[in-house]
Amino acid sequence: MKKILLFFIVLSSVISLSSCTENQRARTFGGDMTVRLKSGEKLMMATWKGEDLFYLTEPMEEGYVPKVKNFYENSSFGVLETTVKFIESR
Repeated sequence: MKKILLFFIVLSSVISLSSCTENQRARTFGGDMTVRLKSGEKLMMATWKGEDLFYLTEPMEEGYVPKVKNFYENSSFGVLETTVKFIESR
């Protein structure tokens, strides 16, 4: 009986996690997410609205060195924290 219950718990967890987008998984369950920006774009700002991630970019200036920028969520209890890594490129 315990094996059957464990099987259904694992199965429902797998189904619920596979039906979510990367944004939803990162925001709801914590974890890491990577966003590769369009070539020639640099990150200005990022924010969450519900489960959606919004980020503001602008064109890179001449001579700008692309960077990797991290956006951290600092939750109240430190349990479900999310890190979003933005990767800029020329």
